Amino acid sequence: MVMGPTCGMILADLGAEVIKVEPPGGDKTRRLPGLGIGFFRAFNRNKKSVVLDITTAAGQAAAIELAGQCDVLLENFRPGLMQEFGLGYEALSARFPRLVYASHKGFLPGPYEKRLALDEVVQMMAGLSYMTGPPGRPLRAGASVNDIMGGMFGAIGVLAALRERERTGRGQEIQSALFENCVFLAAQHMQQFAMTGEIPPPMPARVSAWSVYDVFTLAGGEQLFIGAVSDKQFITLCKVLGHPELATRPEYADNAARVAVRPQLLEALGAILRHHRAEDLAPRLEAAGVPYAPIMRPDQLLDDPHLVGSGGLVPMPMDDGSVAPTVLLPLLMGGRRPGVRRPLPKAGEHNAELFPGHAEACGGS
Repeated sequence: MVMGPTCGMILADLGAEVIKVEPPGGDKTRRLPGLGIGFFRAFNRNKKSVVLDITTAAGQAAAIELAGQCDVLLENFRPGLMQEFGLGYEALSARFPRLVYASHKGFLPGPYEKRLALDEVVQMMAGLSYMTGPPGRPLRAGASVNDIMGGMFGAIGVLAALRERERTGRGQEIQSALFENCVFLAAQHMQQFAMTGEIPPPMPARVSAWSVYDVFTLAGGEQLFIGAVSDKQFITLCKVLGHPELATRPEYADNAARVAVRPQLLEALGAILRHHRAEDLAPRLEAAGVPYAPIMRPDQLLDDPHLVGSGGLVPMPMDDGSVAPTVLLPLLMGGRRPGVRRPLPKAGEHNAELFPGHAEACGGS
């Protein structure tokens, strides 16, 4: 739903012709409810779409024909399914030795490889949920971080394999997996334990390295994160808040001293900040060079002046004829953002172009 499509979208944004193969009736991701409703639009731009019924002999033959015309095949099915359809790497590479074949799975080969996985499953298994939630309350991240990063690693592998093919003349199989991706995210905490012998506490319970590094409640219930991570920034913050005397108190002399009395300091700052409004305080913090951040909801980002002004949020024609904003890759190439090159495809929109006269392979569509 996300990992393979992300890989394809990255390559499409970078200029590849990417053909999305959907089952009869279209990809089910097009019709997901709830938090999944945005999956298809978010991860399938700049692609063509064909409908093939790869459960049939005709559909499998058409898929093999298509693979033979391509540099890269991406798949994101459960383990073993492509082999059952005669579309696994061994079968296709025997016919097309230059083919680069990227598989997106739950686990890389090993004891867990046959398990089915979801982003939330591996977040629990790989320590990310433990580190994100407060003690005793593991909490998944608020986005499909492993699916998206798994697609990114798949794309990186594809690009490297294409370069290697220039030297060897042969393709290869690339594998990217959710679990190993999530373990990579938790690697810093694994190293922390290896170095200290102490189990790292979840992030909400950690001992902060900085005295002022927290979310504060302002007037009207607004919230603002403020991070004063140096002595200079602490002095500046006190001046911005109209209380320069705080910076002169002996117990707040330097960051180490402030960390030792952090609860006391946060309480004092909280009492002051309750009388400030975010709209007044934020520009003063910015001008003074003190790191801060409002607590934004995703819907509010649709009007974010930086996203809009920098060209990172652009209109895209959708498959239903409407136009809606889409978030581009967080990447500049030659001073430009890889953008929208084609409307979001309708299911099977490019069947006639790519498979003229192959209605049987397409499930009758």
